[in-house]
Amino acid sequence: MRTASIARKTNETDISVTVNLDGTGLHDISTGVGFLDHMLEQLSRHSLIDMTVRAKGDLHIDAHHTTEDVGIALGQALKAALDDKRGITRYAHCYLPMDETLTRVALDISGRPWLIWKVDFPTEKIGDFDTELFHEFFYALAMNAGITLHVENLYGRNSHHIAETCFKGLARALRAAAEIDPRAADSLPSTKGAL
Repeated sequence: MRTASIARKTNETDISVTVNLDGTGLHDISTGVGFLDHMLEQLSRHSLIDMTVRAKGDLHIDAHHTTEDVGIALGQALKAALDDKRGITRYAHCYLPMDETLTRVALDISGRPWLIWKVDFPTEKIGDFDTELFHEFFYALAMNAGITLHVENLYGRNSHHIAETCFKGLARALRAAAEIDPRAADSLPSTKGAL
C-alpha cells in the first residue's frame, strides 16, 4: 500500500500527518482551525485518500502558521507515499461545480513544483478564517508534494463555495492523477525515466 507518515515540529506548530493513497476517504482531522478541518475532510473524502491530521499551532496569533505548515506536512506525506511514482496516471484535471460556482483544477505529479493560483474571494474571511490563507495552503502543498498545480475559479459569488470547489477539485484531480494506470503499472510516466 502507498502510505506515509510525516511529523513536523517547529516553534510555531506541531503537526503529524498520515496518508493512504489507496484508501476510501476515511479521515480523522483536528487542526484547531474549524474551516481548515472542513476543507481537509472534503479533500480526503473526494480524493479517497485516507488522512489523519493532527496540528497544534500558535492560534493565539492567527491561523497562518497552522494552515501553511499543514500544507507543508501534507505535501511531504503525499510525496513520500507516491514514492518513485511508478505506474501513476500522472496528469489529471477537474471542473468542479457547486451551485453558482465553477472552479478548474489541473495538475501534474511531475516532481517539478509550481502553483498557478487564479482565485479571488469576494470576502476577506469565511467565518474567522482569512481567505488569503488558501493560497498559502495550496502553495505549501504543491511545493512539498512536487506537484505542478493550476487552480482557477472561473466564476462564483460565495466565498465558501469558491473555497470548497478548490479543495474538491484538487481532490478529484489528485485522485485521478495518483491512481495506478493498469496499462502502465510497472513503468514511469515519463520519457526521461525519472520523475
